[in-house]
Amino acid sequence: MKKGFIIGTLSLCLLGACSSPSSGGHEGHDHAAEQHDHEAEGPEHEGHDHGTEAAHGGNEIVLTPDKARAAGVVVTEIQPGTFHRVIQTSGQVLAAQGDERTAVATVAGVVSFPGRVVEGMKVGEGTPLAVLSSRNLAEGDPVQKARVAYEVARKEYERMEALVADQIVSQKDFARAREAYENARISYEAVARNQTRDGQVVTAPMGGYVKSLLVKEGDYVTVGQPLVSLARDRKLFLRADVSERYYAELPSIVSAHFRTPYDSRVYDLGELDGRLLSYGKAPGDDGYYLPVTFEFDNRGTVTPGSFVEVYLLSRPQEGVIALPETALTEEQGSYFVYRQVDAECYEKQLVTVGTDDGRRVQILSGVRAGDRIVTQGAYQVKLASASNAIPAHTHEH
Repeated sequence: MKKGFIIGTLSLCLLGACSSPSSGGHEGHDHAAEQHDHEAEGPEHEGHDHGTEAAHGGNEIVLTPDKARAAGVVVTEIQPGTFHRVIQTSGQVLAAQGDERTAVATVAGVVSFPGRVVEGMKVGEGTPLAVLSSRNLAEGDPVQKARVAYEVARKEYERMEALVADQIVSQKDFARAREAYENARISYEAVARNQTRDGQVVTAPMGGYVKSLLVKEGDYVTVGQPLVSLARDRKLFLRADVSERYYAELPSIVSAHFRTPYDSRVYDLGELDGRLLSYGKAPGDDGYYLPVTFEFDNRGTVTPGSFVEVYLLSRPQEGVIALPETALTEEQGSYFVYRQVDAECYEKQLVTVGTDDGRRVQILSGVRAGDRIVTQGAYQVKLASASNAIPAHTHEH
């Protein structure tokens, strides 16, 4: 019994000794783990802040003022202003009424063009355009025939003039002879005025330029047949074809911009002394479109007959932020501008665009009043951002 008690007491002592090191080891583990977590948390947190700053810095584009000036970068402080509601459609530039004339054949004959008469050449009033020859035709030379008829009518008139005083011929016969003489004289003088050794010369009825040649060299033409179309084009018409769904807005149209296909330039009718002439009240025969017609001065850079993009300017809207088209860059259907942060830093900004009038684009979001935006040279800034992001390749091996 006593032996068993001693053995039990020793066993309890041994268990107590074993539990004390185990407890001390656990506390040491917790402290080390806590210290490890704290040390790990510090570097991890600092690294996260650094990464955030680097990401923000990655959106900044560095371009020194000297390089910006050399690249043609222009920065403008943006303020809200007036922007018109725009109806975008297609149209055509036409010659104004009275600014086109046609040279026609004065006699029947075969056409030849003296010198070099080509479409687009400038001509003055009275410039020779074509020669009509009847030399080898069975009908004979109309000028010679007119001269013979004139001579016969003149002699008959003079003969009767001498006899009418003696009442040998009646006043009625004399009047008939005088009428025949006058008609023959007018016809002969009309064709003889421009007659040369080569044939009848057709001249320009007005100054301008050759719009089109309506016949070819060697063609046979009859009297009155059109030969050459001339245009002066001091005034031009712009006709826009507008869908019927905009009929209610036609009375509010005040002006227009248009873009030509051959130079991509956008013209403002306000700068060309343009004015609205009329708008259609019913669709034309060519479809469901209403014509809107403007007249404007031709400064020598617009070609009649051209099909153009038209931006009809309707009701004005105040307090609208709009940017020049040159301020925007496009990437996969999204539009961006570049905001100047300081003298040599820019940042890329996503924007939402509205309508455009060919020159300016309405900005719905992404730009606020007072922002300094790159309005010219945006692509140069975009190239600078690419060069900052991608290390330069030297091609050295």
